[in-house]
Amino acid sequence: MKVIIFPLYAKGMTIRNIQATLLELYHVEIPNSLISKVTEALNEEVKRWRDRPLEAVCPVVWLDGIVVKVHQNHQVIRKTIYLSLAINMDDYRYLPGHMNS
Repeated sequence: MKVIIFPLYAKGMTIRNIQATLLELYHVEIPNSLISKVTEALNEEVKRWRDRPLEAVCPVVWLDGIVVKVHQNHQVIRKTIYLSLAINMDDYRYLPGHMNS
């Protein structure tokens, strides 16, 4: 459940919006109280990610985007998924901003 709710929460969706999205996409009703508990548990993880140290120098960064069609509010719209890959000074490849980088 955490894996599904986290991206929605990270994008700033409200508990009601998350609940409506889960109902529309997965046809499951999740109580507001459960979503609230999950988002509260994620607060520490979000804070740790936001406060993480970044590389001082990153000589190579690839940026790209993929446009996909998604269902939103009973319409098909296009959204861009932005991708990035970086190589640090030690030749280590990682995803900038990824929770485990």
